[in-house]
Amino acid sequence: MAAALRSLHRCCQLPALLVVARRPWSSSSMTRPPVHTRLLLYLTQHFYDVEMLLTWMFNRKRTGIQKKNAYLGYAASLYGPQVAAAHFILTLKGGLRFKNQSDWFRANTKGKFSWDFVNYKDVQIEEIDLSNTMVNYRGLENLDTQRSLRTLSLKGCPEVDDWFLARLHVFQDSLEELDISHCPHITTGGLAALRNLKGLKRLDVSSLPRIQSPGLVVILLEDMLPKCDIVATGYDYSFVQEDEESKVQHMQGQSA
Repeated sequence: MAAALRSLHRCCQLPALLVVARRPWSSSSMTRPPVHTRLLLYLTQHFYDVEMLLTWMFNRKRTGIQKKNAYLGYAASLYGPQVAAAHFILTLKGGLRFKNQSDWFRANTKGKFSWDFVNYKDVQIEEIDLSNTMVNYRGLENLDTQRSLRTLSLKGCPEVDDWFLARLHVFQDSLEELDISHCPHITTGGLAALRNLKGLKRLDVSSLPRIQSPGLVVILLEDMLPKCDIVATGYDYSFVQEDEESKVQHMQGQSA
């Protein structure tokens, strides 16, 4: 009985000891460390927890993006590729217009949309607006069958990159207008893949932050797509014009 009472007494004393251990600066005999020291101590104690949380949040976000861009094979086999493609576009809060139709189908700000597009299962999609959506290279598989696509807007899409542009060759026989402005991951190498889109009449490459020499890029695009109107606003050409002109002259000298 005495041993049990001593054990209970030690258990009751433990919380008090823990409180004291957690408040090392409450005693008047110790000087409270400065704020930056306490901040560094806090970060040292919690860094791994914060890093783990950020990693988990990042992975969760990437998983969500991949799910949104998954291939809707079952819907395509059940309702047809046009209906599946339309559902994919609207799920991403985009818009589309079917061939020979004047009305657009669009999702509202809450992601709600009309299901009347199921009535056009035998009609090709002619225009697609995926501006500011999370469409990526994987999701493009849902649009591969749209061989009557004339207009594609990808303005401000954070997941559109060089791999995405390389896959646009599937629309080389129909695509006439392409907007890839304000896409943060497109580089000069990705723009080179557009050489297969010989039918392009308008290409918007405005405000691409990873383009280092916009003037030179525009010249090369015009040479690569001579029948296409190149739109390239949002760049400062004043500081690089002379350097780019010398690069063009050097390239022309090498080719001569």
